[in-house]
Amino acid sequence: MSERKAIFITGGGSGIGRAIAQYFGERGWFIGLADIDAEGMKGTEALLPGGYSYSRVLDVRERDAWDTALEAFSVAAGGRIDVVANNAGIPIGGSLIENSTDEIERCLDINLKGVLFGAQAAYPHLKKTAPGSCLLNTASAAGVYGTPGASVYSATKFGVRGITESLDGEWADDGINVRSLCPSFIDTPLLDKTPNHGANEAIRARVTDAGLEITPVEEVAKAAWDAVHSDKLHTLVGKTAKQIGFAARWMPGRVRKQTRSSFRPLGK
Repeated sequence: MSERKAIFITGGGSGIGRAIAQYFGERGWFIGLADIDAEGMKGTEALLPGGYSYSRVLDVRERDAWDTALEAFSVAAGGRIDVVANNAGIPIGGSLIENSTDEIERCLDINLKGVLFGAQAAYPHLKKTAPGSCLLNTASAAGVYGTPGASVYSATKFGVRGITESLDGEWADDGINVRSLCPSFIDTPLLDKTPNHGANEAIRARVTDAGLEITPVEEVAKAAWDAVHSDKLHTLVGKTAKQIGFAARWMPGRVRKQTRSSFRPLGK
């Protein structure tokens, strides 16, 4: 088994996945990238130390493809996988009645089922490098308190937090750590997408109009490193996420009032 530690990152072609790859790569880790965007992964690889990365096109909705991808990465990494970052995800916004069946199913499949499939596939590899190996799941501040105009997305991210807590218990005796990242609005290309098929305004514009903070993606990468190397189950990333976490715990009535008054329906 190689002495160089290895991390496998889904959604590695851009955004949070790319930033995590850079952060771990700069600290000597062997990097595995997975994404449906082959060109995006090439862009990430160009930012990493030469010879210390591996990439593979992977649709996280395909359970068998997970096994194939992780086995191939383990071989490339010298027989070890220390961290699997379940990071791939897509946004969906707008009121529930505006979301199409296809949009809802795609979000559930990628953001929730993809995480479950990744955890199943990762288990034997992480058990091999335990104790201290880690499954790192990307959740969201939307999984701390339900976000108006993002019911489907919030449901998936609450689910990711729940998966993290469940597996933290299930895998404790195996020495496998399970952690989640809960970022707020992060400065990635996802902010430049529209929230659903009927919208003509990018997510970034709505965030800016609401006066909310957009956190640099590098802050999430550092939080990922800290999460892997600490005993903290959930890590809130960014000012907005931390405020939501504090308020949801200590001032739930105020949070409810604010969220009920903040929703702006499509086109208004």
